[in-house]
Amino acid sequence: MDLTEKLERIASLIEGRLDVLLAPEPAASGQARLIEAMRYAALGGGKRLRPFLLIESAGLFGVSEEEALDAGAALECVHCYSLVHDDLPCMDDDKIRRGRPTAHIAFGEATAILAGDALLTLAFGILSEPRTHPEPSVRLALIGLLAKAAGVGGMAGGQALDLAAEGQSLGPMEVARMQAMKTGALFDFACAAGAVLGRADAVARGALAAYASAFGQAFQLADDLLDAEGDAAAMGKAAAKDAGRGKATLVALLGVDAARARLAALVDDAEAALAPFGERAVTLKQAARFIASRRA
Repeated sequence: MDLTEKLERIASLIEGRLDVLLAPEPAASGQARLIEAMRYAALGGGKRLRPFLLIESAGLFGVSEEEALDAGAALECVHCYSLVHDDLPCMDDDKIRRGRPTAHIAFGEATAILAGDALLTLAFGILSEPRTHPEPSVRLALIGLLAKAAGVGGMAGGQALDLAAEGQSLGPMEVARMQAMKTGALFDFACAAGAVLGRADAVARGALAAYASAFGQAFQLADDLLDAEGDAAAMGKAAAKDAGRGKATLVALLGVDAARARLAALVDDAEAALAPFGERAVTLKQAARFIASRRA
């Protein structure tokens, strides 16, 4: 099975699990609309790359896909919530996501905000359930890691820095720090959660942390290159928005050629970090190369 087939299979598993977790329930009309908006935001699209990394990282230590599935679904809930909120007019003001109207266009801003809130809180509910892992100490560790990744020291804090940086002059180190929080934090969680589920030792956790850091930087750099050069129809979202809003990106600072060289170096770093795992990590290595070459 090649990487594309693996990605599609894991995406299908995550889609199925989210469909169950977000199953419509008998409810008042307002609640029913909220659940509909949550399902709209979470189902029917996306590569599910973050849960894929979590499941693959856990698999390095003999954890089955089924055993890691709910942790992956929780992570995807947080990612989908972040997209709903990022797309709002007060944030990045996007009208298309995954080739269709963004949640606030389809359901209105108030319902979209609530849908994002509900997806975020659902993630922690999922992690608290014994189905995610039978041992409370493991569930607690996962909850703590996700709270850190999603909060002021991670994704939310990175988004705040990103908004504050619009039209400002930032250096490469400042941009890298902001992107490591906004984008990298959930990739960090994916690999750390896999290690927690697998009861990995300190060496293995360190190797996965180094991989996740390089992977997250590579993902963001590839995303910035796509925004600068990509096709909106292929990506399923607007292109060339970063420059128009004065966004701080490494592509803007380094130029396209230097950014591509940096991207190649990050992929090399990601692969090198996986050396302790040998051939068991071949899929994670392929994933790093995949995100660097993607066109959507």
